[in-house]
Amino acid sequence: MKAVVITAQGGPEVLEVRDVEPPELSTPNSIRVKVRAASLNRADLLQRRGLYPAPPGDPQDIPGMEFAGEVEKLGSNVTQWKTGQRVFGITGAGAQAEYVVVPANNVAEIPQNLEWPEAGAVPEVFVTAHDALFTRANLQARENVLVHAAGSGVGLAAIQLARASGAKVFGTSRTSEKLERAKPFGLSGSFTAGTDPLALVSALKTWSGDRGVDVVLELVGAPNLEANLQALAQKGRIVLVGMTGGSLAKLDLLAVMQKRATLVGTVLRARSDEEKGLAVSLFAKQVVPLLKSGEVVPVIDSVYKLADVCEAHRRMEANENFGKIVLVI
Repeated sequence: MKAVVITAQGGPEVLEVRDVEPPELSTPNSIRVKVRAASLNRADLLQRRGLYPAPPGDPQDIPGMEFAGEVEKLGSNVTQWKTGQRVFGITGAGAQAEYVVVPANNVAEIPQNLEWPEAGAVPEVFVTAHDALFTRANLQARENVLVHAAGSGVGLAAIQLARASGAKVFGTSRTSEKLERAKPFGLSGSFTAGTDPLALVSALKTWSGDRGVDVVLELVGAPNLEANLQALAQKGRIVLVGMTGGSLAKLDLLAVMQKRATLVGTVLRARSDEEKGLAVSLFAKQVVPLLKSGEVVPVIDSVYKLADVCEAHRRMEANENFGKIVLVI
C-alpha cells in the first residue's frame, strides 16, 4: 500500500510516499479500513521532528491520527460493523496511508451528507473538542466559554459545539482575519492575541458583563495562564488541550483557591483503546447527529493529494491554515 513515511527526523522534506506492507488485524476486536481521507494535526508535525513519538503499538514512521474510509476487513469478534460501511475514527498514528487497523470501537458511522474530505476533517478535532468541553469541563447551557486559537481545527469545532449547546463563545487568535472568519461559526466576541495576554482580561470583562468565563479551552498554553485565571468566573474550569506557545508557566495558587477553579489537563492520543472508545461513543451519540443535520460542519482549509504531503505540512507549519488540512488517498 501507499503510505506517508517519516524517513528521518526533520522538516517536511523528510516525508516520502512509499510502498509498504499493509497492516494486519491486530486483535479479534479490530477492523481494517480502506482510507479515503486523512487530516493533518500538530502532533504529526511533532512526530516528524522526533518530538512526539506515536504510542506503543502504533506506527512510529507513519503519521496520521484521524481518517475516513470504508470497512475492508473485520476481526472475528466484530459484530457492529459490516464490510463496505463508511466510518471515521481516531488512532495513535498510521492513518496517512491506504489502510489503517484500529479497534472497532474507535470509529463511528459517517453521515451520508458528508463527502470523503469533509468526513476526514472531523474525527480528531470534534472528538477532542467534545470531550474537553462536555466530559472534562461539564459545560452547561448559558455558560460563557473562551476558546483560544479559534481558527484552528479544534477551536472551530469547539466554537460550534459550544454554540449548539446554548453557551456563549468568545475566541482569540493571532490574526483578526481568522477571527472574522470564525464569527459565523458561533463567536459572539473576539480578541486578537498580542504580546500582552492580560489585555484580554479587560475585553472579556466587557463581553461578559463582569461575570467572567465559566470554561476556558486552552490550545496555546503557558502565555495565557495568568489571563485565564484572572478572567475566570467563580467555579470556572480551564481545560488544557494544547501548548503551542509553551508548557512552563507560573501558577498563582491563591487565585485558583479564591475562584474555586479547576484546571484539567487532557490528551486524546495517549489514552487506552477503551478510553478512546468511550470518547468516540459519546461523539457518535451527541455530535454525529449535529453533523447530519448541518448544525455543526467540518471546516476545511485545503485538500492535498497524498503525494503533496510535504506541501501540506509546510502550510500547517507556517500557521496559514484556517480549519483542517486534508489529504485525499
